[in-house]
Amino acid sequence: MPATLLRDRGARSRTPPDDFAEDVDFEMTNLGRKHTNVPGTIFVSSRLGAHGPRVKWYAEKPKGNAPCVIVPIGPDPVVRDDFVGTVQSRQAADLVRAWVRLNHAELLDFWNNGTGWDIDELTDFTRRLKPLP
Repeated sequence: MPATLLRDRGARSRTPPDDFAEDVDFEMTNLGRKHTNVPGTIFVSSRLGAHGPRVKWYAEKPKGNAPCVIVPIGPDPVVRDDFVGTVQSRQAADLVRAWVRLNHAELLDFWNNGTGWDIDELTDFTRRLKPLP
């Protein structure tokens, strides 16, 4: 089922969860089109919050509780939530799913182990991520 048909449940009236509500240690990075070949910004982090591994897509740069698309990390991801609810977000969701599929092993390693990484390990991780062709 294409991402465009999934989980748009009144996106404009809801806000994404606040991952930063608790004081926890984590590593994160924002990846732009130059690194992913996906328009917008993909936020990736080490383990953060009570939810499972995921990435978030933003049409622009991430800001607080800005509307985003949430895609779980795995070999065959589906869109979990689309808080944007536009044609642009539905098109981007399909690209984010493809990018996560391509990089899911690296993303899961970062999710599970990234909090303990130093700057060199974080840099190596971002260099191992593959952009979409």
